[in-house]
Amino acid sequence: MTTHLAPDRVPFRLPTPPISGILRPRMLAVCLALAAAAFLAFCVETSVGDIPIPLTDVMKALAGTGDPGTELIVHELRLPRALAGLLVGIAFGVSGALLQTVTLNPLASPDMIGITQGAGTAVVAGIVLGWDAGMSTQALGLLGALTAGLLVYALAWKRGTTGYRIVLVGVGVAWICTSATDYLMARGQRFQAQAALGWLVGNLNGRTWDQIGPLALTMAVLLPVSLLLGRQMRILQLGDDVARGLGTRVQVVRIAVLLVAVGLVAFGTATAGPVAFVALAAPQIAQRLCGTAFPPPVAAGLTGAVMVLGSDLIARKLVPDTELPVGIVTGVLGAPVLLWLLVRANRAGSGG
Repeated sequence: MTTHLAPDRVPFRLPTPPISGILRPRMLAVCLALAAAAFLAFCVETSVGDIPIPLTDVMKALAGTGDPGTELIVHELRLPRALAGLLVGIAFGVSGALLQTVTLNPLASPDMIGITQGAGTAVVAGIVLGWDAGMSTQALGLLGALTAGLLVYALAWKRGTTGYRIVLVGVGVAWICTSATDYLMARGQRFQAQAALGWLVGNLNGRTWDQIGPLALTMAVLLPVSLLLGRQMRILQLGDDVARGLGTRVQVVRIAVLLVAVGLVAFGTATAGPVAFVALAAPQIAQRLCGTAFPPPVAAGLTGAVMVLGSDLIARKLVPDTELPVGIVTGVLGAPVLLWLLVRANRAGSGG
C-alpha cells in the first residue's frame, strides 16, 4: 500500500519513539555543549563595553565577590542586556521549534506566520497614534503578537486546522501587518519613525531589569509546559488520523502548543523587538546537530541563545564606536538559512 505524505511534511522524517527524547546520548552531549557555549557568550557579553572587564572579574562579580565598582557595572549596566539576549534567544528558539513541529513545516516560525509582525504593528501604532502614553512597549508588543496568533488560528480553522493552512494563512496575516506598519511609519513624524525603527529591527540596547522580569516569569511557566507537550507533539507527527486513533485530542494539543509558542515569542518580542530569523534558523540547526526527526525544544532554545548573544557581540564590535541593533546581524546570518530551506523544500517536492 502506498503512503502519500502531505506537502508540508516532506522535509521531516518519521519521528523516533518518544522514549528517545533528551535521554539520547548525542542529544544530551549537544545540549551540554550548547549550554557551555551560551554561558561563555553570556560572560563575554557582560565583559564587553566602554570599560572592558576581564572574564575572571566578571565571574567574581556574578558570584558577589568582586569589588564594588565592578559589581555595579556588571549588575546594573550589563547584566540586564546579557540576560535579555539569553532569555530572548531561548524563547525564540523554543517557540520556533514548537511551531515547526506542530505544523510539520520547517518554514513555520513567528517571523513567517505573522506573530512578530503583529507585535511590530501594535508597537508602531502605539508610538505613532500616542497609545504608548497609557501602555508600555512590552504590553503593546504582547497584545499585537497574541492578536495576530489568534487571528491566524481563527482564519485557518475549517472543522479543525492543519499545519499547511496555518502557514498559508500566517503568510497572509504577516503581509497585512507589514503593510499596516509601513503605512503607520509613513504617517508618523520623523522622531516617531526613528523610535519605531529602533525597536522594529530588534535591539538589546538599553535593556533594564523592569523588562527582564515579565519575560523570565513567562518562561518559568511556559517552558515546563512545552516539555510536557513533547510526547503529544511527537504523536502528531504520525498524522492526525493516527494520532486520534492513539487517543490524542489533536485540536486541543495543537491549540495548546500554539498558545505556548505565541506566548513565548510575544514576551520575547515585547522585550527586544522582532529579532529576525532566530526562531526560524535555531530549530533547524538544533535538529541537525542532534540528528532527530523534529526540532528538539531544549536544543533549539540553547541554539537561539547562542545565536542572539553571539550576534549581539558582533553587532557591538563590527563598526567602531557604533552599536548596531542585534536584529541586523541575525538577519544577515539567517537569510542564507531561509534560502537553503526553500531550496531544500523545492528539491523535496514541496516548494511549489
